[in-house]
Amino acid sequence: MRKPLILLATLVMAALPLGASNAAMQQGKKAPVEDVWKPAATPKGGVSWAVLEATKEQTRTAKDGYLYSKPLFTPAVKALAGKRIKVAGWMKPLETGARQKHFVLLAYPPGCPFHFHAIPNQFIEVLADIPFPTNESKMIVVTGVLELTGQDESGIFYRMKAASPA
Repeated sequence: MRKPLILLATLVMAALPLGASNAAMQQGKKAPVEDVWKPAATPKGGVSWAVLEATKEQTRTAKDGYLYSKPLFTPAVKALAGKRIKVAGWMKPLETGARQKHFVLLAYPPGCPFHFHAIPNQFIEVLADIPFPTNESKMIVVTGVLELTGQDESGIFYRMKAASPA
């Protein structure tokens, strides 16, 4: 079970570009403070990515050379565990086909697969009861029961079950 979850986390980490502007830094200046990549807007009555991103990550490198991580959830995030929440984001399909029941919801718009950006507090593994139309370029709103995961060092902090389009 651990290797598929590590693969899932690796795929998600490759999904988004770095948002910092390299031009300013190459000229010896500071990078702009404001990142051009913004998380999805919070839907009405929904959970903000700022709340989810407040989860810290404790990492270690194992003897096998793999990087393992565990979440350090904030009290605000712990309060959401087991509750039906609503959150917006971008779909990263894990299956082929016109509809998805298992995908990753990204906080930030997808970009170049050769740049790393997503960290475990910036995506949610979604297990849907009602399939979603596959669309990687449009922001979607998902509702479902939030499960806090990652204590097994899988690198996946959030899972949403019984999910459906909001």
